[in-house]
Amino acid sequence: MATCNLTAGRNEVCKDSIGGIQAVYFLNYTSASFDKNADLEVTGLPSGSTVYKYELKGTSAYTETVNSSRENGTTFFSQETVLNLKRLTNEMTTQLKLMAYGRPQIVVHTKNGEALLVGEQNGADVTAGTIQTGAGLGDLFGYSVTLTGEEKIPAAFLS
Repeated sequence: MATCNLTAGRNEVCKDSIGGIQAVYFLNYTSASFDKNADLEVTGLPSGSTVYKYELKGTSAYTETVNSSRENGTTFFSQETVLNLKRLTNEMTTQLKLMAYGRPQIVVHTKNGEALLVGEQNGADVTAGTIQTGAGLGDLFGYSVTLTGEEKIPAAFLS
């Protein structure tokens, strides 16, 4: 029988955090293992990985949702990364197409300095997106992309 008992408590934390993400890093999907320490934090990327950085400002966000069913005896974690990327370009439209065709793994770098690995085992799929010019002068002229990963365990932190 599996042991599912808690192993630690938690004190009230300081109010020194901020929301948002400052960058995401894409890796083309690999089934190779990520190096981890005893606390299951990622300590290294698979050998030969190429990483593509996307700098962000504004309304991009990361949300992880726990999906658990007592009736079915299942639990999984939905990892949703929503990116708003300014300015339409031919190069970015091509990259968006490749992103949608593939299932990249993503490192989400928060404004607090933490980094999370999204889609570690299964990758992340583009599940929604728009290429838009906007209607008003202040509207987004660019891309809005949602990538979703579904994993057996929560996103690992990078140490």
